[in-house]
Amino acid sequence: MLDFTHLASILISSIFIDNILLAYFLGMCSFLAVSTRVDTAMGLGIAVIFVLTVTAPINWFINQYILLPGSLSFIGLPDVDLTFLSFITFISVIAAAVQLIEMIIEKISPSLYMALGIFLPLIAVNCAVLGVSLFMVEREYTLIETIVFSSGSGIGWWLAIIAMASIREKIKYSNVPKNLRGLGITMITTGLMAIGFMCFAGINLIKDDTSILEDSILFNDNNIIKSAEETNDRTSM
Repeated sequence: MLDFTHLASILISSIFIDNILLAYFLGMCSFLAVSTRVDTAMGLGIAVIFVLTVTAPINWFINQYILLPGSLSFIGLPDVDLTFLSFITFISVIAAAVQLIEMIIEKISPSLYMALGIFLPLIAVNCAVLGVSLFMVEREYTLIETIVFSSGSGIGWWLAIIAMASIREKIKYSNVPKNLRGLGITMITTGLMAIGFMCFAGINLIKDDTSILEDSILFNDNNIIKSAEETNDRTSM
């Protein structure tokens, strides 16, 4: 049975709390290079969401049914461990997905394809895309959790690059000190955005067993105190 509260927690955490870019600073190269215009950032952000949502579940299947120890027992190889191939396998899947989306964008929107330039194929080596697959393995997510986590990470990356592009368009008309113009003010703004996203760290949709037990004990204690007060009131009357 699906725990929708748990899935919602993973989604919100991957977008705001553990933002793949502003919390782990993965995918900074294309983030800094393409965030000069909102329309270009929008296109790249959507491309990253698509690549993450497609590649992470595929990598989950490959990891579960091919790479992990014992995964090949169905063909009589129970002792084979191919986890050392995880990096090259994940990168190959990501490169194939990026090639697919590159052809789609070139067909649908040639202007966006030209605007993205070299940074579109560079999604294949974007550490944020690879990082999501590696986090998936490290945290031992199920398939559904992997889909939610990869989608949320993509949305979080898209949200960050759109915000940065909007800020940089406004900065063009600001009186920025000469030595900070360009990459300098962009890095400072990125740091401030990361600090701002830290405000979401207090969000917790899931209570662990200890918290639930503490709440239950507190509720029972309050009821006992209330009953004792009512008994004292009746006795005094």
